[in-house]
Amino acid sequence: MSNKKKMTMGMIVGNRGFFPDHLAKTGREEMIQALQKAGIDVVTLTTEESKYGAVETHEEAKRCAALFHAKGEQIDGVIVTLPNFGDERAIADTLRLARLQVPVLVQATPDTPVKMGITHRRDSFCGKMSACNNLRQYNIPYSLTTLHTESPDSAEFAKDLEWFAGVCRIVKGLRNLRIGAIGARPTAFNTVRYSEKLLEGSGISVETLDLSEVLGRIGRMKDTDDVAVQKLQAIQRYVTTKDIPQVALLKMAKLGAVVDQWMKAVDVQISAVQCWTSLEENLGIVPCTLMSMMSNSLLSSACEVDVCGVLGMHALQLASETPSALLDWNNNYGTDPNKAVCFHCSNLPKHFFKDVKMDFQEIIAGTVGKENTFGTCVGRVKAGAMSFARFSTDDANGKIRGYSGSGRFTDDPLETFGGAGVVEIPGLQKLLRYICENGFEHHVAANFSSVAPMVHEAAIRYFGWDMYAHQA
Repeated sequence: MSNKKKMTMGMIVGNRGFFPDHLAKTGREEMIQALQKAGIDVVTLTTEESKYGAVETHEEAKRCAALFHAKGEQIDGVIVTLPNFGDERAIADTLRLARLQVPVLVQATPDTPVKMGITHRRDSFCGKMSACNNLRQYNIPYSLTTLHTESPDSAEFAKDLEWFAGVCRIVKGLRNLRIGAIGARPTAFNTVRYSEKLLEGSGISVETLDLSEVLGRIGRMKDTDDVAVQKLQAIQRYVTTKDIPQVALLKMAKLGAVVDQWMKAVDVQISAVQCWTSLEENLGIVPCTLMSMMSNSLLSSACEVDVCGVLGMHALQLASETPSALLDWNNNYGTDPNKAVCFHCSNLPKHFFKDVKMDFQEIIAGTVGKENTFGTCVGRVKAGAMSFARFSTDDANGKIRGYSGSGRFTDDPLETFGGAGVVEIPGLQKLLRYICENGFEHHVAANFSSVAPMVHEAAIRYFGWDMYAHQA
């Protein structure tokens, strides 16, 4: 499943007149071709608006900034390309005046040893340092290519461009994000406490909804209301509901309809839900399938009102453009130090399963009765590449922190209930020690992808969060 977003990049072509400025002309053309090949739209000065469409003077910087500002809603990020040394002040002035607050990637084109004469020498290698120095002075955050110099048409730059596009999606998706917190944190879970104020400081708002309001709205909804009927049909299309009582399915449909209406009304993009035990005791179902459906539709939903958990899900989903899940770091897997069982009971999106069916929630059933716990999505997690991430609000130190990394889901045998998979992560014991030493939660967001470096860059570079990038 994928929902690819069309990306648009602003482009600044650096130029400095006493270097060969014909390189600015060809460099601009090469970068436009590279971006278009990647399916990315480009906003940049034309060759009529400045010399070779580059930015060298303060007037050209103002002209480019005005263009960027006018197209600000469309621009996801900015590419600074240096086909020669470039004018570092004009580059920084453009970004300051444009006031875009989007990620910036600085690229420099390499020299060719046999073309080091005055007519073809670039000095971009050196100019990149000056450009970055000025961006630092202007307090403008920026990202770097993997290699210090990379040609726009190189495989290395194509890979870096894919990475940078993911960073841009994360930054745009987290800025001004609104998260729905439905119900109170389960009393037993101090683990998922968080600071709304620290999130607000990063531009992330939390909108709350009390479960009494949810239950009241469900009580006023008729079985025959269009929204209830349509939601029931959507549930039955989504997952096998054999052996599930019709009365339970109708309750789920009404709950789903109420949540959908509320999220639309208050403009929240993702949610965290009090999944137990009030809904089971007062409504007689679990919300897992509804949450699975939301996550599968790229509207990430986390259980146990884990707001920071759904933030991790959303970041991974923005990067990969595929569904995320929230899992427990739950069990060892035999004696293999690099393997573990990741589990939830479960609301995993269908995207995660080899096969899936609706069932009852075995853990809570012992407390509230099986008849009140229908609605889980259970099955075995499929094999494949895995990225993981966790964010947490560190109230004592007044900052947001987190970790990210990569591994894979395996095909190792596993006999259990709920939604479960075996993960293999190089250096897992080091990661588990880090989690425990730093007091991170037992929940982790996961995604079938290799996007952890995008999450790390977006969080540390453009939000200023404290991040650990796990390596073996």
